[in-house]
Amino acid sequence: MSDQKTIEVTAHDLPLHCPTPNAPLWSQHPRVFLDVVKTGEVTCPYCSAKYVLTGEAPKGHH
Repeated sequence: MSDQKTIEVTAHDLPLHCPTPNAPLWSQHPRVFLDVVKTGEVTCPYCSAKYVLTGEAPKGHH
């Protein structure tokens, strides 16, 4: 069983980066930008947080 958390994001949250601005201080790591638009989900290479895009992708992104 996986312990990773799934975080839902919308087009409003793009460009997506981890950690997010509201992440607790103890979970901070170097900021990395993640491409969630391509497949609809992405996992952070640092903390394994899984981001899932909900709603419509922003216009102009494929």
